[in-house]
Amino acid sequence: MDISEEFEHYSFTADKGQSPLRVDKFLMNFIEYATRNKIQQSIDAGKVRVNDKIIKSNYKVKPGDKVAIVFDYPKRDYELIPEDIPINITYEDDDILIVDKKPGIVVHPGHGNYTGTLAHALAFYFKNLPNMGDETRPGIVHRIDKNTSGILVIAKNQDSLNIMGSKFANKDIDRKYIALVWGNIVEDSGIITGHIGRSLKNRKIMSVFTDGSYGKHATTNYTVIQRFGYATLVACKLDTGRTHQIRVHFSHIGHPVFNDVDYGGDRIVKGTSFTKYKQFIQNCFKICSRHALHAKYLAFNHPKSGCRVEFNSELPNDMRNLIEKWDKYAQHQRI
Repeated sequence: MDISEEFEHYSFTADKGQSPLRVDKFLMNFIEYATRNKIQQSIDAGKVRVNDKIIKSNYKVKPGDKVAIVFDYPKRDYELIPEDIPINITYEDDDILIVDKKPGIVVHPGHGNYTGTLAHALAFYFKNLPNMGDETRPGIVHRIDKNTSGILVIAKNQDSLNIMGSKFANKDIDRKYIALVWGNIVEDSGIITGHIGRSLKNRKIMSVFTDGSYGKHATTNYTVIQRFGYATLVACKLDTGRTHQIRVHFSHIGHPVFNDVDYGGDRIVKGTSFTKYKQFIQNCFKICSRHALHAKYLAFNHPKSGCRVEFNSELPNDMRNLIEKWDKYAQHQRI
């Protein structure tokens, strides 16, 4: 089978703590928007392999298993047509491009987002960016959520794409985020751990499985930057890069990211008995109309020179104005 002729393909390795789980259920934990029927069709067509061997639908995934799947969809349904969309480029050389993504921009085409993505903009800006067998993701090594702002690295040639892909897979990348979360986090710093996988109730979001029965291991380190009483500004360093990791981890410990509609951050968590407070929060929601999360820092050894490179992204106006408003509110409360 020629992978280049297929629309999308995935590969996963089961964690050491993985309990025996039917392969279709295992894959549903990892692949966004995939249905059991869609996965079953791939299994029946011999396009699901475990440890490089075609398996049957009743196969149960075990620790260490390498599971690969290919979905058979015509690429013409997802043809990437270049679009003249502005890109905020903060650094560029012959091998890499550093993009500071605005909130509201999807990184690459997918379910419900077939135009207007960063990938469309890159296809317009460059003519021949490399890809990992998926032409809808030119040069894209990693991604951040649509409403998360901040830094992304783009590979400009195949060597850089391979090397950067390995760095992310081997956790040889330093990534730091800034988030405003609900509530007063008591500890000055901490570590949030817990397997993250597709929610069993709502497959558009992720869930934490503390017993390790589903999903993949994830670790989020955080440090408190500033406290505002009802909210806390934190810096986060990721040891792993799971889908929605920061958002789902902080929601799990009762501190959802401010104005995160998927994980409970768009509800007034405390102080609901105070009319002025409720109005203040509503005004904050208007100032930052998306979840308050920003990919601020990225550092790695350059794929060609090997030298350490670091990139910083300033907070966008909506988050900066939101933080200033909370700061003024907190100071007023202390008077």
